[in-house]
Amino acid sequence: MPFVEPIHFDILPDVLAALLPWYRMESEERELPWRADVSPYHTWVSEIMLQQTRAAAVIPYYERFLAVLPDIASLAACPEDELMKLWQGLGYYSRARNLQKGARLVCAEYGGKLPADYAKLQSIPGIGSYTAGAIASIAFGLPQPAVDGNMLRVLTRALAWSSDVLAAKTRTTLTRSLAPLYPAGRDAGDLNQAFMDLGATVCLPHGMPHCARCPLARLCLAHAQGTEQNYPKKKSKAKRRIETLTVLKLYAGRAFAIQKRPQKGLLAGLWELPHLPGTLSEPAVREELARRGLRAETIAPLPPAKHIFSHVEWHMTAYEVHLNTDALRLAEAPAGGLRFITPEQAAQKYSIPSAFQYFLQETP
Repeated sequence: MPFVEPIHFDILPDVLAALLPWYRMESEERELPWRADVSPYHTWVSEIMLQQTRAAAVIPYYERFLAVLPDIASLAACPEDELMKLWQGLGYYSRARNLQKGARLVCAEYGGKLPADYAKLQSIPGIGSYTAGAIASIAFGLPQPAVDGNMLRVLTRALAWSSDVLAAKTRTTLTRSLAPLYPAGRDAGDLNQAFMDLGATVCLPHGMPHCARCPLARLCLAHAQGTEQNYPKKKSKAKRRIETLTVLKLYAGRAFAIQKRPQKGLLAGLWELPHLPGTLSEPAVREELARRGLRAETIAPLPPAKHIFSHVEWHMTAYEVHLNTDALRLAEAPAGGLRFITPEQAAQKYSIPSAFQYFLQETP
């Protein structure tokens, strides 16, 4: 299929020219640690963390992560449980695993340093076209656009462009159209960060954008037409499927049980509270525990909870179960796939996803 440039892309040079001075003025008021101390590694870590997560929420995780893993070599060597604990709270844990896979490849093939090459960056696990563009431009000053959701939203509004922003061809078209216009050096990274900031603070995804504050207002075709909220266009996503499960907060004294999830699939390799498929009654829970050799002294219902992932919703029934005193021995060693840990150990060592944190808030 031939590459066809949309009709209004002729305003792109003016868009870029308007963004740079705005960014340099505004960025003085938006201090972010990864901008204060720029390096390829810092840019890489921050960009992976910023996927699906607001900048303000990322800052403490970013600072804690670098305090423990200050360079690519230390990330490559980090034990899995420690890495997952550092990532806990950010969600989308596959990002952390790919980050470590990438670090190991960089150590093996590039001497522990990220390559200053856009194509080579994309060959590293977890680094797609956007992240490669961000690292290339911000850390190495290469003239490469970094097309993310913020840029797509800003430019589909500015261009009044109806292309589906979830379609790969939209991102490809935009990248090809911007690349010849990008300067080298500091300006390349500043342009990409300008789009990030404009999308995060002015050209908002929900509600009315703050057009009166926008440096592109005089150029924006959607603003001129009063159709800002008609963009970006997105194809409807498939409806999330619903899964029901019964979560068990199993106690042996103060210790409670966790188990490890499979190494593939949703929340792969993380620690979780034990659970059973479906919505079970108290007698059914007691019977299932007995079948597994565990005798419940008391069973009490906990408030139900719901957790939403990108493609699935968990609707959770839950029970707090105190096991017979014979089960105290289980706290000394794993049994039946269960590991009993104290609240202090949970806080310090084990990464338990937020889907189960609903039931851990009042651990005695």
